[in-house]
Amino acid sequence: MEETVEKIEKINKKKITIWRFFAYFIIYSFLGWIIESAFAICIMGILESRKSFLFGPICAIYGVGAAVMIIILRYFDKNNYRLFFAGMIVGSTIEYMVSWIGELWLHMRWWDYSGQILNINGRISLIYSLVWGILAIILMRIINPRIDKFIDWVSNKITPKIFKIIISIIIALLFVDWLYSAAAQEWVLTKVSIEKDLNIKDKEKVKKEYDKVYSNENLKNFVDKYWTVERILFAFPNVTKEVEDGRRVYVRRLYPEIHPYYFRIIPEKEGTIYDQ
Repeated sequence: MEETVEKIEKINKKKITIWRFFAYFIIYSFLGWIIESAFAICIMGILESRKSFLFGPICAIYGVGAAVMIIILRYFDKNNYRLFFAGMIVGSTIEYMVSWIGELWLHMRWWDYSGQILNINGRISLIYSLVWGILAIILMRIINPRIDKFIDWVSNKITPKIFKIIISIIIALLFVDWLYSAAAQEWVLTKVSIEKDLNIKDKEKVKKEYDKVYSNENLKNFVDKYWTVERILFAFPNVTKEVEDGRRVYVRRLYPEIHPYYFRIIPEKEGTIYDQ
């Protein structure tokens, strides 16, 4: 048993290059997409998009979270108690920062824990902090040693140089996907705010942006074809827009004719347009 723990610790202490960090991000983002999709089916009875971007099948919070946690937690792997508490702190910090940055840059909230006890601004909660602690142990003791072996096997199989090229191409594509997704979502939220007459902050400024786009025939044709409300809702079914009183409006509930999911087993409960 001690030998096994020592082997795991040696793997965890392995030097993490920028290429391995990016490999972690890609692999865990993809695994996160699978986990989120499975969670939605099992718990909510719905198969819907759980992606972070419009095209790539990834859930970036898992990729960022796992990569950063691996770098930090390998210094707390002497025992499971240290791993658990370090995982709670690191995981919750990452979750809070990703939520805050997503809302600041993309004007989007991927989750909201406001209804749970001991939450901070709806971004993190005690329940999920405990989950982060458990995941830290599973990640460092079971999953990542195997992921490291897989990365080593791939990089040796295709040569380290080709491995770096492939990683670079994937990261570049994901970066473009992120920029495109952010622009598309920003426009749709602008469109929804004006056409549904939402009581948002800086409404005059938003209206000018809306008019600017629709006064340009080429831009108008592009956004009407590619950046539609339906396209965004199908990729981000839980996207919301904050209104002036601080509440958040579910965009999908403003468009009942649009079904932003692949299929639903359990009927959705009726509710207001607001995220409660």
